[in-house]
Amino acid sequence: MPFIDDSIHHACCGHHAWTSAAIRRIEADFNRSADTHLVPLALPGFPGVDVYFKDESSHPTGSLKHRLARSLFLYALANGWLHPGSTVVEASSGSTAVSEAYFARLLGLPFVAVIPSSTSPEKVAAIEFHGGRCHLVRDARDIASESVRLARETGGHFMDQFTYAERATDWRANNNIAESIFRQMEQEPHPVPAWVVCSAGTGGTSATIGRYASYRGFPTRVLCADPEHSAFHAHYAALAQGAHSAAVTRQASRIEGIGRPTPEPSFIAGCVDAMVKVSDALSLAAMRYVTRRLGRRVGGSTGTNFVGVLRVAQGMRARGETGSIVTILCDGGERYAHSYYNPDWYAAEGIDVEAADRVIAAAADGDGPLPDLSPVSRHSPAQAAPLSAGAAR
Repeated sequence: MPFIDDSIHHACCGHHAWTSAAIRRIEADFNRSADTHLVPLALPGFPGVDVYFKDESSHPTGSLKHRLARSLFLYALANGWLHPGSTVVEASSGSTAVSEAYFARLLGLPFVAVIPSSTSPEKVAAIEFHGGRCHLVRDARDIASESVRLARETGGHFMDQFTYAERATDWRANNNIAESIFRQMEQEPHPVPAWVVCSAGTGGTSATIGRYASYRGFPTRVLCADPEHSAFHAHYAALAQGAHSAAVTRQASRIEGIGRPTPEPSFIAGCVDAMVKVSDALSLAAMRYVTRRLGRRVGGSTGTNFVGVLRVAQGMRARGETGSIVTILCDGGERYAHSYYNPDWYAAEGIDVEAADRVIAAAADGDGPLPDLSPVSRHSPAQAAPLSAGAAR
């Protein structure tokens, strides 16, 4: 008598064969792609401080989320959560959905993106280009619950980036973004960054960078820049003061791809050394500044990151420190032609473009301070927030 029923044996073998083939297909796709570039940007107002952008827009799907989508698919496959014909469902503001649609098509799986109705039409078109279907939700706070419902109804799998981003990424190696940054910095004047500046959508990037720096014994600090309508900063500030966090916002972030109405499980506060709160006006002014300096359009989240860079650079200059700062160029600006690069959008949103541009230009030239960004460090009370590269992790 066989140890297990033949039908079970054949089903198991078939599933393992499909999973192995799917993983090989994803790994082959990775081998066809070069790493993303590290682009320097000189800031004359900050001598001795070198700034670099990790350009994640050069991924096949055009954003930082390509790395996350790859990790989420490998994680789901290794866990046995996907099988032939599985409908993949994801809650996303757009970029993760674009990247997951790419990998779903690579594996021949149907994909449904549950996205806010405010998502840019360019992102919707990109999702559909890769074979995905968009399910629009009026209230951005409902995208996760709606994804759960759709996955249950289709018998599919909800990827749930906001829960699994930090654990799906292998932070020790496997060419994660942290490993790539530190390897590319090896020949630079200041090879170990004093700071890496990023922003939080899921929190997976800050967790990966913070963990990798600690694991490798680097003194690098992580600054997380949070957009105006996001709960991460208030959540972090409460934890830094030893208080319980019940942070929540009523309005969805206007900076697509980052900021959440409530803290997400993948945001690991212990991996972040300091946070700043950035107004949308400053984020988008910084976006326009970086666009002018690099000669090509970048997205709004890159602007949020750059405000964080200026905050750190000002602190380093004030203390007479030299060193390098690395930040993330999250995606290109082509996806925001209807909004961030449309004057009518600013008028409708009531954003004073000229005033914000003056603030960022003065700060970048070293001629003017940034407004209070509500800095908070996990090493000290919120009101102190030294943002010193010398603080112990």
